Amino acid sequence: MSKSLFDEFDPVSAAQWKQKIQVDLKGADYNQTLITATQEGIDITPFYHSETFGNIVPIATQTTNWKISQRVVVTDANEANTEIKDILERGAESVVLIISNTAISIKTLLKDIDVQNVPIHVEMEFLSVDYCTTISAFAKEHTASITIGVDIIGNLASTGNWFENTTKDHEALENIMTLEGFRSSVTIHVDTYQNAGATMVQQLAYALSHANEYLNHFGSKITNKITFNVSVGTHYFFEIAKLRALRHLWSILAKEYNLDQNCIIIASPSKRNKTLYDYNVNMLRTTTECMSAVLGGADFVYNLPYDSLYHKANEFGDRISRNQLRILKDESYFDKTNNPTEGAYYIENITNQLAEKALILFKDIEASGGFLKQLKAETIYRKIKESAEKEQALFDEGKEVLLGTNKYPNSEDRMKHDLEIEPFSKNEVKKVAIIPISLRRLATKLEKERLKQE
Repeated sequence: MSKSLFDEFDPVSAAQWKQKIQVDLKGADYNQTLITATQEGIDITPFYHSETFGNIVPIATQTTNWKISQRVVVTDANEANTEIKDILERGAESVVLIISNTAISIKTLLKDIDVQNVPIHVEMEFLSVDYCTTISAFAKEHTASITIGVDIIGNLASTGNWFENTTKDHEALENIMTLEGFRSSVTIHVDTYQNAGATMVQQLAYALSHANEYLNHFGSKITNKITFNVSVGTHYFFEIAKLRALRHLWSILAKEYNLDQNCIIIASPSKRNKTLYDYNVNMLRTTTECMSAVLGGADFVYNLPYDSLYHKANEFGDRISRNQLRILKDESYFDKTNNPTEGAYYIENITNQLAEKALILFKDIEASGGFLKQLKAETIYRKIKESAEKEQALFDEGKEVLLGTNKYPNSEDRMKHDLEIEPFSKNEVKKVAIIPISLRRLATKLEKERLKQE
């Protein structure tokens, strides 16, 4: 048939759809029954129609080239080298390395690794121009695909302190940015804000304003791509839209500075909704979160082991988390269709609304002196705390559900005997310049009470 099947049907307007729904409701209130409010200030409606928004803004989202990554905390170069080789043989396609000290030899760490074809993202728990110079020399010598994740403002946000001080940290980062051989040398740790309880609008606005601090300070000296390290939560479609909105907002901001409008997104599941009890449910949460990350257009996705709250890093947990990603790619074909969410009215609508609301908040932050000023004044901390407490109240009331924890808990479940590490964030007593923005897990209070009763 040359005639399209859909030509046999008359078009249906948004008003006609709504009228039909209201008839079927038989007197029930449309808004109260079918519209769901969210923390982002975006109402979820029962249907989305092309009439509800204008032209779709194309977003350069690639979903066929994403890489399966694995996070490795490096305390010994030889041991980590063995681990990297093992995980690459068993399904990982790239690695995220967390370097603990300057004694770690990059040559030993990456010995016999195919660094030309295996993307390596390096982050350090310290700030050292000399160490980055060593990595730069290695990258140039081996034509390696390396990004380094230096985020001096992110360090201030998450620890409460600069590495040394404002001036010296900025000078060090400026020197690092002059080094060659890196695809990216500046990372924006958006995951800090998500894990602390920020709304998606806040995450996007803070990511943009956080990046703008670097752009204002360094401008054209930023010659390669910016990396965004993002945590993905459980709100499936909204998280897809969040990553798409992030790319769109970054392209707008970068264009103003004549910088590369593309960025690198490294995504991983949120820690905020992970639980100690009924821990196997964590695998379900991380699976959907990784799906959102891929469909949202993340370049690299690393998973969170289901037992990471209470177990030390172990081969079984790492293997399961890696295989979840392999299943998405090898059996679910999440790398076969490029940008599959493009044109989906629901996702496009949420993307637009998140971007618009985030842009308004971003402009408000900039008008008030910028992100760093608000961070030092602890305004950002207070705003995130307010959002986290609102969500916590919903969780405590049972309106925000974590299955197996505040709904359908297994009263026979026992965990005290299986704790290898402390599952709760410790409030360390130390001198800080500002109150740090730290992890706030929803289930913490409930889990502490259950552990006391075991």
